[in-house]
Amino acid sequence: MRIAVLASAAALAAVVLTPTTAQAATAAKDPVPGPAATTSPDPYDLSGLSAETVSYASNRRQDMDVWWTQDGSKRPGVFLIHGGWWSSGDKRQMTEIARTYAALGYTVFNLNYRLSGDAAWPAQRVDALTAISLARRHAQRWSFDPGNYVVVGFSAGGHIAAAVGTYGNGIRGLKGVVGLSPIISPLRAYSDGALTNDPYKRRLRNAAIRLAGGCHPKGRCSRVWASMEVAWHASPKDAPMLTVHSQHEFVPPVQSELLKQMLGQVGVPVTVVTAPGISHSAPLYREPGVAEQVQQWIGEHLDEQVQR
Repeated sequence: MRIAVLASAAALAAVVLTPTTAQAATAAKDPVPGPAATTSPDPYDLSGLSAETVSYASNRRQDMDVWWTQDGSKRPGVFLIHGGWWSSGDKRQMTEIARTYAALGYTVFNLNYRLSGDAAWPAQRVDALTAISLARRHAQRWSFDPGNYVVVGFSAGGHIAAAVGTYGNGIRGLKGVVGLSPIISPLRAYSDGALTNDPYKRRLRNAAIRLAGGCHPKGRCSRVWASMEVAWHASPKDAPMLTVHSQHEFVPPVQSELLKQMLGQVGVPVTVVTAPGISHSAPLYREPGVAEQVQQWIGEHLDEQVQR
């Protein structure tokens, strides 16, 4: 497994993921994939991986990188959602992680989404759901099994991923959600940030306010804040979840414990892993053993063993 990951990552180092003007113009009318994919240069055919960027809606941030193996099979999918306080960040932060999962044999969708400066909640959840819908409609193009995928999110992206996991009463084909330092409760972040001098917790409070459109929880914005609360939307057919926090990070494990309690009441399993230290989001994922634990959980929750 380790050899496959390294070989494929090296082979894909030269792939250029840039949407064309024609793609963007097409997406404004109908969010469909653009021209033929850019295939990675691999003279020894060690990876067989291809990659392209597609727009799933008309906003410039509504695009995603897709990595897949062109072998005609139907492979499990991994959707990645970057973090950044809902107000910053880019899918480029997830490129190496995307390459790793593609090298492991998954079809990978690495998402951008509208930031809070572009649109208030629930635009970010809408974008994730729209990207998933596009991927499922064009599953054959990307050798993707539309009934067998997981969503993995980091920090604010973990909030979006978990919100997808509790949207409605289950999303078709979604087998699991993973959150690295996920912000499960913006309301908890709001209250914690008001009672501390921790600059990260205070920043997270302000970020949650901005996500809600600049409103505080009471009054006319109460419905928006309620929509942002992942655990409040627990349903029996929601996807199982894995969350990972550091013991002393500014997004504490107690946020996921609330999710575990609420989903547990309707029979949906949630595994909460707590690591020592203060690492948050992607740095936490890079701590020894964390990536391996996440990959194992994903493999156990997808229906079939991935083909390499």
